[in-house]
Amino acid sequence: MHTILAMDPLLAWRGEFPIVGRTTYMVSHSLGAMPRRAAHHLGEFTDTWETRGVRAWDEGWWEMPLTIGNLVGSIIGAGAGEIIMQPNVSICQWIAGSCFSWSGRRNKLVTDSLNFPSNLYVHHGLARQGARCVTVAGPLDESLESIDEETLLVSVSHVAFRNSYRQDLAAIVTRAHEVGALVIADLYQSAGTLPIDVRELGVDFATGGCLKWLCAGPGSAFLYVRAGLRDQLQPAATGWAAHESPFGFENGPIRYGGGGSRFLNGTPNIPSLYSARAGLEIIGEIGVEAIHEKSARQTARLIELAQEAGLRVNSPLDPARRGGVVTIDIDRGMEITRELQRREILVDYRPGAGIRISPHFYTADEELDHTISEIVRLRGAASA
Repeated sequence: MHTILAMDPLLAWRGEFPIVGRTTYMVSHSLGAMPRRAAHHLGEFTDTWETRGVRAWDEGWWEMPLTIGNLVGSIIGAGAGEIIMQPNVSICQWIAGSCFSWSGRRNKLVTDSLNFPSNLYVHHGLARQGARCVTVAGPLDESLESIDEETLLVSVSHVAFRNSYRQDLAAIVTRAHEVGALVIADLYQSAGTLPIDVRELGVDFATGGCLKWLCAGPGSAFLYVRAGLRDQLQPAATGWAAHESPFGFENGPIRYGGGGSRFLNGTPNIPSLYSARAGLEIIGEIGVEAIHEKSARQTARLIELAQEAGLRVNSPLDPARRGGVVTIDIDRGMEITRELQRREILVDYRPGAGIRISPHFYTADEELDHTISEIVRLRGAASA
């Protein structure tokens, strides 16, 4: 055991995640494994609610969208107070899109077909307010000419959820800023497994969720707004928590609070923020660089095993273009996925993509071989 840990020190964290001791957990791209300490933090929430009651709001609850946001910020390169927490990315995208008037000549919203569908739904909803939604086929970083002087906002998923294609965010931001457009990057499939520095990249907005690679549970998403842009914006999608004096309960138009708080809306989801702390703390302790180094090695090994077995890989073979997922396209993929889950090998399936497999820092190398060998065995049984 000591030799294994010397070769892969991140395996020392396996004991913190109970489910990885009972299953072959290869689905962190969908839901990261729960850390033991998350139960402790949730117990802290119930104890606080029970013993402090309404006083808890003044004793830390009210600030949690920002204090938990600071934990996310330390992982993706944002400064203190630059990230606020929301229940999901759809709300974050909705808030960002509501900051603008879409009735002028510069009313184009450019995105691509690799973006997550929920983001596209929000964008097309803005068409009711005059937005011209342009969705390019394939990766946006290969269609930069679609971003022009009439573009107001460019929306892109850093890593595509179907095939783990990694976009060149720097190239997209450079092109957008050349023509005066802004960029909103969805980091859902990259934060926690790829090194990211939002300030260095220069993105204007970034969204993402904590339930996947950040192992922080559902109901905790984040919105980053670039500091130089933040105080100029007045989101129409707002609420009392964004008010400069929320407990003044004033009628009439809102007076926005300063900093990131102006992008809040209603009462924050306190239980999910408690549950998010554990995963964010652990990712921060390990460091994303170390996680990515292991992810790149293990995804390369998965691809090698799949190709040796004659399986079709839909994810990019170039590690510089790949996120943390390997997608394998196979006949009867949904049925095989269900059987894998029945055998305690946890993966998932997406139409038009295939079986998605994702090692994380708590994954042992032998689990890669076990997953692929079981897929091969089930494929043979299905074709017999």
